[in-house]
Amino acid sequence: MKDYQTENIRNVALVGHQSCGKTSLVEALLYSTGATTRMGHISEKNMVSDWDDEERERGLSLSTSLVPVEFNDVKINVLDTPGFTDFQGELKNAILAADSVVVVVDAVSGVEVGTELAWEYARASEQPIMVVINKMDRENANFEAVLEQLRSQFEDCKFIPVMLPLGEQANFKGVGNALTRKAYLGDGSAPSDLPEEYADALEEANMELMEAAAEADDELLEKYFEEETLSFDEVRDGMRQASRSPELNTVPVFAASSTENIGTIPLLEALVAYAGSPADRRVNILRGDEADVLQPPQSDGDPLAAYVFKTLNDRFVGTLNYFRIFSGTISSDGRNLNANSGADERFNSLFVMRGKEQIPVKQLRAGDIGVVAKLTATKTGDTFVDSDASIRVAAPDFPAPLYMLAVAPRAQADSAKMGPTLSNLCDADPTLRWRQDGDTRQTVLEGMGQIHLEVTLKRAEALGVNIDTDMPKVPYRETITSNAESSYTHKKQTGGAGQYGRVDLKVEPAQDGFEFESSVFGGAISQQFVASTEKGIRAVLPDGIIAGYPVERVKVNIFDGKEHPVDSKDIAFQIAGREAFRAAFRKAKPVLLEPIMDVKITVPESMMGDIMGDLNTRRGRVQGMDTIGFKSVVTAEVPLAEMLRYGNDLRSMTGGRGIYTMDFNRYDRVPSYVQDDIIAEVEAAAAQ
Repeated sequence: MKDYQTENIRNVALVGHQSCGKTSLVEALLYSTGATTRMGHISEKNMVSDWDDEERERGLSLSTSLVPVEFNDVKINVLDTPGFTDFQGELKNAILAADSVVVVVDAVSGVEVGTELAWEYARASEQPIMVVINKMDRENANFEAVLEQLRSQFEDCKFIPVMLPLGEQANFKGVGNALTRKAYLGDGSAPSDLPEEYADALEEANMELMEAAAEADDELLEKYFEEETLSFDEVRDGMRQASRSPELNTVPVFAASSTENIGTIPLLEALVAYAGSPADRRVNILRGDEADVLQPPQSDGDPLAAYVFKTLNDRFVGTLNYFRIFSGTISSDGRNLNANSGADERFNSLFVMRGKEQIPVKQLRAGDIGVVAKLTATKTGDTFVDSDASIRVAAPDFPAPLYMLAVAPRAQADSAKMGPTLSNLCDADPTLRWRQDGDTRQTVLEGMGQIHLEVTLKRAEALGVNIDTDMPKVPYRETITSNAESSYTHKKQTGGAGQYGRVDLKVEPAQDGFEFESSVFGGAISQQFVASTEKGIRAVLPDGIIAGYPVERVKVNIFDGKEHPVDSKDIAFQIAGREAFRAAFRKAKPVLLEPIMDVKITVPESMMGDIMGDLNTRRGRVQGMDTIGFKSVVTAEVPLAEMLRYGNDLRSMTGGRGIYTMDFNRYDRVPSYVQDDIIAEVEAAAAQ
């Protein structure tokens, strides 16, 4: 592959709802530029972008794929992102690594949840946006209806059709260029005269295009007012400014059919003309702990700042780190400092990827995207620099995990490898976490959804670790609701020195945690045995009294007791304190506490009733409802026990159009009828 200068590089994130045709569009781009000799198809499992076995098996993009496309002496680095909402971390990092975002919209389904999510992330990153209305050859495809939906859904944006469809559905035969008023029929390798029946529509689109171009530049606007027209070059320059400016919110719109390879060549031309230049990119950085901005223009001569946006673990190849160079250069066999870990990393092999194909390169310039293998201390989110470790590219804010699985090694051989393997996978994916839950004594793997965790476990298996899964336990707590007293005497005589200790104590509810105090007077129990009593009581707290869950919000006061001058020992008062506490706890009307989560659910308005009804069955308390565009947003407080598999249920209820977020709020009392069932399950399991 050629050595491309910064001005001849374009970095584009291809985003959109699942099954909108992003990966098929990549195939069309590759075929149209001669990189492949035939277009792959999902049904044939031969896509360049979806090269992973799991992706081909599921027919679904599961991670961001890098596919450079060379066209008219320009390299377009296409980042094909997953549309499935479980993989939001991949989407956010790809948008950060790109300089423009191409939102692909299904011409039949229109704007969907994945579309809105991608749009929200692109706007938050202040990235220029272009829209491709894809699948124009499908039955019920409607360009105008989707365009109107976009305008209604994103009212603050100005959508300007640059390519209009020539026909729709089975009659879709090409696209018309609103600027040149030429037609690109079939694969569109060369423009032809526009069919007469589309002349009026193209004329109207040309005027709209001219007005949008004029608004981007004061001189163009003045000329347009005076002469009511602009030249070809002026319109293109104006639209280039308008489309690259996040402040103007001008969104060029294109029509295409990726599977039929219609509209692909005009789209390539538009990516060269309208996509943002890497040299003009502003990027948020951290200088020490202070937020700052890396200002344009970026160049090879600037200090190095390269962000690792993806990490791939392979059992045979090793670790692959995908990085975007915002400024400076990176060379093969060079050394670069990881500003996050402080490690001085050696770049033994440097290459660009086209799907899974590795293309070795000697050097990558500012603005380019590359891959390095077998680094020792680098993970997703790290920044490479020359020497100034105080500079780091600011990573996006990633959503908190929503879905949990309890995991355990399948065999003894997997036990030692499970922890390091899960750590490596979590380092590669910022939306993935694992932890040891001390309350439930389970290893818990957390991610964005069932598919996300299934894919993670498949990757662990490919790395040589077999893992079994189970439903995670809810980390309940035990506490009391009233005051109670109890006395216990521990007496043991075995022929020699015996054991003796008596403890009188009372318990009462506390605001938080566990409190211990002594009000013993007159030396009934010496201080050393008061400490022994506390030790015995604290030993009970992690395992609970009524259901095996940790005890909290309890205050214990020892007010009396008795000791023997010979037989009293530390162990005697530990046992006496433990048993007295257990007895008092059971008298004090014990209850279970459960975690309550703040849940925010976004669904189409028409599905609001189903969501509200479902929340009622989950013991949810609705806190508010809002309408944003065509979507309804419900905020509610729901017990975690009712939300463990909510992602699956929400996807089923809404056909994949619903999304939600969930954060811990507080612990609250479990209703008595639910508590009885929980205790019965624990007792039944203990009896087995």
